[in-house]
Amino acid sequence: MRATGVGSVPGEDVAEWGRVSLGQLDLPFVPELPERGVHAQMTGRSLALLDGLDADLQPAGWRVGVGSGVDHRRARSLLAQDLDTLEEIGSDHEGPLKQQVAGPWTLAATVELARGEKFLADHGARRDLAESLAIGVTAHVRDLRRRFPRAELVVQVDEPALPAVLDAGIPTASGFGRHRTVHPPEADAHLRLVSDAIRSAGATPVVHVCASDVPVALLRGAGFAGIGFDLALARPHDAWAEAFEAGVELWVGAVPSTDPSPVPTSSVLIGRVDSFLSRLGFDEERADPRVVVSPSCGLAGATPQWARQALALAANVGARH
Repeated sequence: MRATGVGSVPGEDVAEWGRVSLGQLDLPFVPELPERGVHAQMTGRSLALLDGLDADLQPAGWRVGVGSGVDHRRARSLLAQDLDTLEEIGSDHEGPLKQQVAGPWTLAATVELARGEKFLADHGARRDLAESLAIGVTAHVRDLRRRFPRAELVVQVDEPALPAVLDAGIPTASGFGRHRTVHPPEADAHLRLVSDAIRSAGATPVVHVCASDVPVALLRGAGFAGIGFDLALARPHDAWAEAFEAGVELWVGAVPSTDPSPVPTSSVLIGRVDSFLSRLGFDEERADPRVVVSPSCGLAGATPQWARQALALAANVGARH
């Protein structure tokens, strides 16, 4: 097994967390530090990648189509500065290196159009958003390739809102209603736009859904090479077994993402991972090369001490120590 982090970490020191990630993990990641403000959080960071769509920060949140505001420019600048810092530390890194980006459906459920409703309300707009993201991610992978020429690039598409999007669980702007269900064919098309763009740019696409009811078959069909999930929320049903049998990697969120009491040992966590895989019908020897261990979700809500310990624990579980 290998080990990685989901993406977010506490604090404001990118260099420190870059050294931790590159030093402890065999699948290091570009750290996200949301404590620095909306520009560094998942949505702002991903809006910084959009091609041809400008954004601005409004009292109700991010809004697209109203011109590029100072906050959008700040998000782009901060991402570039973070990558500059990581490049100074690890430009000669060999092996996998992971970057995270919010997926098209989580962005559509989060970001507003100029008229104040979410992208999710407009079929054409959400297609435009997915296409803009796909083009922007392509350019971003090229930039990462320039900065880390020896790395094997992985792009993790974060889709925490996807289950709610599929189940009519996203509230409208008024809060009194819910957006209609997005049907699987459209969900697949937009996800595939992004996953195909990542592959075409020379990186490996994986997806992370930090929620219950992960739509495994949909994500497998959309072309992702791995699916990340919270082990505590997952049920080992046939869709997981079919995806794994078909070659999709399982990125198992086994380590608690907030400070636990008591702290689980690596042997306990290894047992939980093995139990899940066993219930799918796979033994340790067969499964290990295609399993990645991580915290259950991002570590932004953890103390710095636990965040460090959680990544070290994930590394131990991955190495079966």
